[in-house]
Amino acid sequence: MRIGIAGRMAAAFVNSKLTPLVIIASLLLGFFAVLKTPREEEPQIVVPMADVIVSMPGATAKDVERRVTSPMEKLVWEIPGVEYVYSTSSPGAAMVIVRFKVGQDQERAFVRLREKLQSHFDQIPPGVSEPIIKPHSIDDVPILALTFHSRNMDAYSLRQVATRVEERIKEVPQVSETMIIGGPRRELRVVVDRARLASRNLSLDGLMQALQGANQRASTGAFDDTNEQITVKTGEFFRDRKDVEGIVVGVDQGRPVYLRDVAQVLDGPEEPRNYVLFGYGPASKVNDTSLHPAVTLSVAKRQGVNAIDVVHQVLAKVDTLKGKVIPSDVTVSVTRNYGESAAEKSGELLYHMMIAVVSVTL
Repeated sequence: MRIGIAGRMAAAFVNSKLTPLVIIASLLLGFFAVLKTPREEEPQIVVPMADVIVSMPGATAKDVERRVTSPMEKLVWEIPGVEYVYSTSSPGAAMVIVRFKVGQDQERAFVRLREKLQSHFDQIPPGVSEPIIKPHSIDDVPILALTFHSRNMDAYSLRQVATRVEERIKEVPQVSETMIIGGPRRELRVVVDRARLASRNLSLDGLMQALQGANQRASTGAFDDTNEQITVKTGEFFRDRKDVEGIVVGVDQGRPVYLRDVAQVLDGPEEPRNYVLFGYGPASKVNDTSLHPAVTLSVAKRQGVNAIDVVHQVLAKVDTLKGKVIPSDVTVSVTRNYGESAAEKSGELLYHMMIAVVSVTL
């Protein structure tokens, strides 16, 4: 019986003493690849996408479409590699979503987009702002969401807790972007008494200019003293209600008029923009079915890193903050964990691959 090339190669491997070493080395390389390959919920498909935002205050949606959106679409279509262009025109603003073809180099695509828009800045109509480019990628999707909720604290206090936790989570090396959803921010609100303002011969525009001029800090110069250079800075940013109330907004009959004389300054939460509530469903073993105020902190990872490792590091960081930064009456619930689902799916894939390898071997 004549043996072909494949048969001779198989016979050489079967009779060789190096075959067990090759098999062991292949298995070790396979295990090493399994350990080092990043496990993620979302596939790492490179699809460059960006939002181009332009504002045109005072213009109607039809004027924005005619003077801004349509010319910008024509410019974007001239860029090589662009596959889709979506646009939205609204009163005073326009947004164009640019999507490049799959596999395009992300950095080069955004550079081409920016250069195309910058080379046509001279064609921007009067009253239109310069375009703002906001790139997007698959790594912008949060891999972890932590919801802070409590029976004794309101949404404003919970947001302050989440903000302090966010600062600590950003210390984790592989964390890319974080976002807080829910809970009003802190706001210094000035409620003007128009009657008292008019009685002191002041206007609302002058009041606003005084506030803007006082809420800034600048370097006014420097001088040398005993071989040292001392920088002189003037002004300071507002920190609390007393700083705002002490601003001089004008002069009436030779006397300074302070902001507290013509307005009331409120230091507290802003008007709510969105609401986040937390409650337990029927499947849980908790008897409390009521909804409590909550704040959600989402965490995204950097490109090419293991989602499972990032989630474990963040959760370990949060555990160290409990009882210190996070009060004892605040509960932190994991409402999204792509690291766990990625581990489950990758584990299932490896299990079926192992079954296939064993079946072929037998």
